[in-house]
Amino acid sequence: MKKRKALLVLAVIALIAAYFVFDLGRFASLDYVKTQQAALTNYYRAQPWQTAAIFFAIYVAVTGLSLPSAAILTLAAGALFGIVKGVVLVSFASTIGATLAFLVARFVLRDAVQTKFGDKLKSFNDGIAKDGAFYLFTLRLVPAFPFFLVNVVMGLTPMRTWTFFWVSQVGMFLGTLVFVNAGTQLAEVTSLKGVLSPRLIGAFVLLGIFPIIAKKIIGSVKARRVYAPWADKKPAHFDRNVVVIGAGSAGLVTSYIAAAVKAKVTLVERHQMGGDCLNTGCVPSKALIRSAKLLSHISRSKEFGIASASAQWDFAEVMERVTKVIAEIEPHDSVERYTGLGVDCVKGTAKIVSPWEVEIAHADGSTQRLTTKNIVIATGARPFVPPIPGLAEVKPLTSDSIWNIRKLPKRLIVLGGGPIGCELTQCFARFGSQVTQVEMAPRIMIREDAEVSSMVKRKFESEGVAVLVSHKAKQVVVEDGEKYLIVEHDGKDKRIAFDEILCAVGRVANLTDFGLEELGIPAKRVVETNEYLETIYPNIFAVGDVAGPYQFTHTAAHMAWYAAVNALFGKFKKFKVDYSVVPWATFTDPEVARVGLNEQEAKEKGIAFDVHVYGIDDLDRAIADGEAHGFVKVITPKGSDKILGATIVGEHAGDSLVEFVAAMKHGFGLEGILGTIHTYPTMGEANKYAAGIYKRSTATVGKLAVGRALNDWTRGEGSFGALLGAIGALAVKPDNTPAYPKTGH
Repeated sequence: MKKRKALLVLAVIALIAAYFVFDLGRFASLDYVKTQQAALTNYYRAQPWQTAAIFFAIYVAVTGLSLPSAAILTLAAGALFGIVKGVVLVSFASTIGATLAFLVARFVLRDAVQTKFGDKLKSFNDGIAKDGAFYLFTLRLVPAFPFFLVNVVMGLTPMRTWTFFWVSQVGMFLGTLVFVNAGTQLAEVTSLKGVLSPRLIGAFVLLGIFPIIAKKIIGSVKARRVYAPWADKKPAHFDRNVVVIGAGSAGLVTSYIAAAVKAKVTLVERHQMGGDCLNTGCVPSKALIRSAKLLSHISRSKEFGIASASAQWDFAEVMERVTKVIAEIEPHDSVERYTGLGVDCVKGTAKIVSPWEVEIAHADGSTQRLTTKNIVIATGARPFVPPIPGLAEVKPLTSDSIWNIRKLPKRLIVLGGGPIGCELTQCFARFGSQVTQVEMAPRIMIREDAEVSSMVKRKFESEGVAVLVSHKAKQVVVEDGEKYLIVEHDGKDKRIAFDEILCAVGRVANLTDFGLEELGIPAKRVVETNEYLETIYPNIFAVGDVAGPYQFTHTAAHMAWYAAVNALFGKFKKFKVDYSVVPWATFTDPEVARVGLNEQEAKEKGIAFDVHVYGIDDLDRAIADGEAHGFVKVITPKGSDKILGATIVGEHAGDSLVEFVAAMKHGFGLEGILGTIHTYPTMGEANKYAAGIYKRSTATVGKLAVGRALNDWTRGEGSFGALLGAIGALAVKPDNTPAYPKTGH
C-alpha cells in the first residue's frame, strides 16, 4: 500500500512538474486561445468527435491535477463548441477531474490525517457525515473558495464518492454556464476579471449564502411545526427560566449553573436528592469496597512483616457504616444547600404537560403547575433485571436494593461481568460469601483489553470467586426450599445453588411517566437528542444516564454544563457537547482505569498504532506498598507521541489516570509527560516511566551508533571519518530496531 501511494505521489508530481517545466500553460492562455480560435474551429469542423474527446481528456487531466488552466479551457469550450455542447463537456469533465483529485487525496492523505488529527476533526467529520452534501454545494456555489482546495479537503473526510460527484456536478453548473457563455463571445473577453464582474461575484456569493439562510429558515419552520399543536399553550410570561426533572448528578449540576447566573430554576425530585450516585451507586459501593479492602490487607499481614493479624467484624455494622458515609456526604447534595444557592427544590413527581409547562404532584395529593422557558430531563437510569424464567419470583438483589441487606449471603451469585458486577463480586467474596460470577461473554470486563480481564479474573479466583465466563443464565428454579440457577455452557446445562442472586447486567434509562409519550419525544433506549442535547423541542433538553451515551456520574455533570448554557444562552451561542476525552474506572483490586482507545478498539478501527507498556511491578512505590502488580499501557499513532488512549491497572489507577486525561484534553503527548517532574516515590511515576518506554523506542541502533562515534571522537579515541561513516549509514539505511527493552526504568 505504501509503495502504491509513493508511486502515485511521484506520478502526480512528475505530471505537474512537466506542465511547468515545458511551459504547457502557454497553450491554455487567453491570448493563445484567441489567436488560435479560427484554426481550432476548423479542426473541430473536420473532426468533431475527436476534438471533443481530446478536449474532454485535457480538461479532466487539468482539473484532476489542480492545474491553473481550467477557467481558460472553459472559455475555450464556449468558443469552440457553443453553449450547449460546451456546458455538457465542461460540466462532466470538471466533475470527473475533481472526483479524481478527491480520490487521490483520499488514497494518499486521508488515513494519515485522520490518524493524527482524528479527535480534533471528529465534529467536522460528524458534520460532513450528516450535512456533507449541503456544505459541498455551498462551497461549489461561491467562487471565493478555490475548487482544487475543496477537492482535496473533501477527500480527507468521510464523504461518499458518489455524493461528492453529483453535488459537484450540480454545484458547479452555474459557474460553468457563466464561463462557457462568456466563451461564445471570446473576442470581447479581455481577462478573466471581465468574466466575473463584481456584480456577478456578488450574485454567486448570495447564492452560496442562500443555502445557509435556507437551512436556518427550515430549522425555524421545523421548530414551528413541532410546536404547532401546542401553540395555544405557550404562555406570555414564564414562572421559571429552567425546570429540571431529577436531582442526580446531571440535575444538580444543571440547577447549580442556572442559579449561579441568576436564572430562576426549579429542581424536582420524587425520591432522594443526589440520585443513584449518592444513595445506591458510587458512594455506597466505594464505602463497601474500603471496608472489604481493609479485611484483605489484614489477611495479608505477613506480607507486611506482621506475624498475625485478625479482625472481629459484623456485616450489619459494615452496612451501617455505608449508611453513615452516605449521610455524611448527603449535605453536599441536600435541599438546604441548593436552596441556599438559589434553587427552588421541590419534592414530587414531575410531568411535562406542554413544551413550556411542568405539573408537579406532591405526596399530599396536591399539584403545582409551573410555566418555564426551558425543561431539562435528568431522570437517570435503573438496574435492568433480565427476563429469566423464575428470576423475579426469588426477588433478586440489584445495585439499588443490595444496600438494604444486613445479613451476609452465604452463597451469592452475581449475574454480570461489567464494572458493577465485578466490584460487588470482589467485595462480597472478601467478606466471606461464596461468590459465583456468571458472565455470558467470553470474559469479564469485555470492554477492556484481554490481559486486563485476565489479570482481574486471576485475582478474583485467588480470593475464592468462581468466575464462569461463556455461561448463559437460563432459568431459576426452587426445589425443596433450595434455589438454583440453571446455566448453559458448551451446550450443557448445570445447576448452581444460591442463597441470594444479584443482577448486575446493566442499567436502563427512566423514560416513562413524565410526559415523553404525550409530547412525542423519541425515546427508545435513551431520550434522543442532538449535539446540543436538545430533543425535537429545542427548549427541552435531556442529560445524564437518561440520554447516554455514557452512564457515568462525571459525564452526567459534564453534559449538564452544556444543557444549562444552551438552555439559557442558546439564542446567542450554542455549544456542542464534547465526548472526545471520557475517562472511567472500575474499582476492583487491582483498579482498572482508562481514557480514550485501548488496544482492541484501535484494532477494530483499523488505526496504525504503537503500544508502550510499563510494568508497575518495577515501580519503587508499588514495591514499598506491597502492590507491585499491574501496568500502564499507552496507545499512540505510529511514530508519534500523541496519546490516543491509556489504560492503567493497579493501585490507585483511577487517580493516576488524570495525567493522561489532561494530556489528551490539552494536546500534549508523552514527551510532555516525560519532561514533567513527578514526585518520588508515588504511583504517578508510572506514567513518566511509560513515557520513557516510548522515548527509548525512538532510539534506534543506527542513532546510537552515531552517538557512540561522536562520543569516541570527542574523547580523542575515534576518528572523524568513523563519525561520518556512522552518519552516512544512518542516512542510507535507517534502522528502526529498538535499542532498549520496553520494560523497566
